[in-house]
Amino acid sequence: MKLPGQEEFEVSSACENVPTGELENGPGSCPSPDGTSDTDRGDRGVPTDSLLFIQLNELLGWPQALEWRETGRWVLFEEKLEVGAGRWSVPHVPTLALPSLQKLRSLLAEGLVLLDCPAQSFLELVEQVTRVESLSPELRGQLQALLLQRPQHLIQPTGTRPCQGSAHPREASHNEEAPLKEQRQNPLRQKLPPGAEAGAVLAGELGFLVRPLGAFVRLRDPVVLGPLIEVPLPSRFFCLLLGPSTLGRGYHEMGRAMAVLLSDRQFQWSVRRASSLHDLLAALDAFLEEVTVLPPGRWDPTARIAPPKCLPSQHKRLLSQLREVKGPSAQHGALAEDRHGHWPHAPSPELQRTGRLFGGLVQDVRRKALWYTSDFLDALHPQCFSAVLYIYLATITNAITFGGLLGEATNGAQGVLESFLGTAVAGAAFCLMAGQPLTILSSTGPVLVFERLLFSFSRDYSLDYLPFRLWVGIWVATFCLALVATEASVLVRYFTRFTEEGFCALISLIFIYDAVGKMLSLTSAYPIQSPGSPAYGCFCQYPDLGGNESQWKKTEPKDRDDISSMDLGLVNASLLPPPECARRGGHPRGPGCHIVPDIAFFSVLLFLTSFLIATALKHVKTSRFFPSVVRKVLGDFSSVLAMLLGCGLDSFLGLATPKLMVPSEFKALECFQPVVHAHVLLPPTTQGLGTGPTLPGRGWLVSPFGANPWWLSVAAALPALLLSILIFMDQQITAVILNRAEYKLRKGAGFHLDLFCVAVLLLLTSVLGLPWYVSATVISLAHMDSLRRESTACVLGEPRSFLGIREQRLTGLVVFILTGASIFLAPVLKFIPMPVLYGIFLYMGVAAISSIQFTKRVQLLLMPAKHQPDLLLLRHVPLSRVHLFTAIQLACLGLLWIIKSTPAAIIFPLMLLGLVGVRKALEWVFSPQELLWLDELMPEKERNIPEKGLEPEYSLSGDTEDVSRRMGPLRRRGQEWGGPS
Repeated sequence: MKLPGQEEFEVSSACENVPTGELENGPGSCPSPDGTSDTDRGDRGVPTDSLLFIQLNELLGWPQALEWRETGRWVLFEEKLEVGAGRWSVPHVPTLALPSLQKLRSLLAEGLVLLDCPAQSFLELVEQVTRVESLSPELRGQLQALLLQRPQHLIQPTGTRPCQGSAHPREASHNEEAPLKEQRQNPLRQKLPPGAEAGAVLAGELGFLVRPLGAFVRLRDPVVLGPLIEVPLPSRFFCLLLGPSTLGRGYHEMGRAMAVLLSDRQFQWSVRRASSLHDLLAALDAFLEEVTVLPPGRWDPTARIAPPKCLPSQHKRLLSQLREVKGPSAQHGALAEDRHGHWPHAPSPELQRTGRLFGGLVQDVRRKALWYTSDFLDALHPQCFSAVLYIYLATITNAITFGGLLGEATNGAQGVLESFLGTAVAGAAFCLMAGQPLTILSSTGPVLVFERLLFSFSRDYSLDYLPFRLWVGIWVATFCLALVATEASVLVRYFTRFTEEGFCALISLIFIYDAVGKMLSLTSAYPIQSPGSPAYGCFCQYPDLGGNESQWKKTEPKDRDDISSMDLGLVNASLLPPPECARRGGHPRGPGCHIVPDIAFFSVLLFLTSFLIATALKHVKTSRFFPSVVRKVLGDFSSVLAMLLGCGLDSFLGLATPKLMVPSEFKALECFQPVVHAHVLLPPTTQGLGTGPTLPGRGWLVSPFGANPWWLSVAAALPALLLSILIFMDQQITAVILNRAEYKLRKGAGFHLDLFCVAVLLLLTSVLGLPWYVSATVISLAHMDSLRRESTACVLGEPRSFLGIREQRLTGLVVFILTGASIFLAPVLKFIPMPVLYGIFLYMGVAAISSIQFTKRVQLLLMPAKHQPDLLLLRHVPLSRVHLFTAIQLACLGLLWIIKSTPAAIIFPLMLLGLVGVRKALEWVFSPQELLWLDELMPEKERNIPEKGLEPEYSLSGDTEDVSRRMGPLRRRGQEWGGPS
């Protein structure tokens, strides 16, 4: 028999079996045991109760030497005492025999039930429990002495021997009510959260009893019951199940059944609020109505079901209880919760119109000002140090990459120096002023494409590029400020997951494509040598000695294997290595003399090593290896450790792999002449000292006109309009992705404030002739991933729950300050191989594209139906419709990639905007219910579709009448309970 909700435990991909809004949690980012955090439950009106630790003490040794021994313990899952091995079993999902629950119900119905018992010690509790008429005074005394006997616990504190309690009966004294030293040192105590309570179940066979004795006690005030519980927790529940000897292990199974009942959150909720025996039995009956029975012979009863990676939500069961208490008023909210798989949330306050000019901006400033101090104090955590190193190296690599590409695209008008300076200035200013400081500003692929087109247009029509670019930037800043003034950012509500996934997949593929492309380009700089290739061969030519006829004779080697020295026709040459040739007075000649053939292969090795190590260390965090502290450190510092290992391997072999190079000082370049490795994004050569920009002949301030006609300042509004669309889409889609509800951000977003900051920085960078910057999707996602907060207290068998993101401004600010200071760190940074950084780029791209539901649906296209994961999506939408939706997304992604890579890239901003139109058109192809699971409903669709139109078979809860019926026994007591406080 399986317990309530357990039918969902064995779903192959538990964390994926949620609607689309919950798919990006990633590995190890599951909700708390009941599906949400305590804070969320409290905000939603769901009562919160303390976590309960349940212990089963069994009476053994009848009739020779009776002793109490702890044989099981529960929090969420069961742990059994493995006596032979002297250890606790791994946590597993408990299974029960149905008769044990039925017998337990009968025993409780005839036994003693004390609710809100005022006992203040274990001795008082024992006296209360033994006051039953069926016990004679003599038996009562024997039973009290037996119950006061100290139980045996398997406690093994660090560095000590296992502690076994005394088996001799003894009366409890005042000192025995205090926790023992072994209890305080129990490592299990660290796994339980503050405020946890205990429940004790005592079960066994007692020969001198004539009839069964059952008692259930709920203490009014939790009390530490001395050594009864292995952890010194205040006890809330006490259950006694004793009786005469029977065949089998009846009382043991009844004790397990009682412990499993108390470990069930919904049963706890009911029992904590019960006021009579009838309420207790009603809660047990409600539990029985939800159990699932496994037929005998179809499974192994001794098999242990492993805990799921992500626990299913318990809200539907709890809501049904609340409906019984509160009445039909809770019905509407419950249906909404069932339909979406999570609680319905009100529209974000950041996306509500105020109806005033710059009203949204003012609201964002007021909202974020309340958190400004904590934005710096919250960064005082070691995890932020790892995030700074990780994002810093990614940022400078990105700056060098786009600086080199921008230099090639603009013929040196902008280069690596401008890229470093602009990244530092714009990024630091954004982190100080923005509404979402976790965003990382950077040059992006779409903006680089626009820069290339703008320069080509200026060159073809003999225009001064930088003045023309200045006016384009002025117009773009003006348009963006107009969008801020009119609160246009509220339109991001129409950016559904379809649009977000298309854009995120495009940017991620650009990262992957560039990382792999730069690695493959190394084979041109360091060609692979093979016999017969044009670059193969290097000979040592000796100087002409004059008149020596032996120089003109072709000699054969004495041995076919001895070809280290031979005469080749007209010149005296040998196949000596170049250093040996020079030592003997010769001159190396040939195309392969100065090429090291190992560099290309070793660079690929570094590239793959850094990528695989970063991926593996990230997964260590959720593995079973190493203690939890070690796993957390390895997971948080995965990228940094991968870089250090790559640098160490490169230094050990000493090969001349291409290294990271940054400008060592502010220099003016006489000309932009990329070095021989420009295709692998090494910086240009520098000639001449100074403090000016890359392009000679201009200062840091761009002239507004130059040689351009005055009317060009007006005509620049046309390309600026297209760039404004691109900036708005790029910035706001990234902002929507970063501010999704599954990241559990507490401090809110700032869509209007972020766009305002980007507009001001666009104006500043245009005046200074620096690159334009906008939110970088992949690096920003990597930044947030490096700041994930997880629970520190994990109960036995429970994975660490995702708590949210460490929201602060300091990591981004330090990253950009270090980027500006990188000019002075060049002697250190020059030891970092570029292939290692390309591997980290590949890791970021793969991590970003793997986190979206689109990737999982693409994988479904390649899987036979019988091997597909049991996603809830596939339970409610036909597979053919899922494939059709995925094919449309693939077609849109392919079209965006083609347009980006062709001269038609000028319309790329319009194509991004067109994704919203395509999504709107899909409402003619897919039903609202299908779009609810595949994507999201648009705002007006949510208003126009009646609630009843989304209730049928697609509802998570199935038949709503069946949901109402499940807690039928509690319906009769709803009014008597009076509802939760």
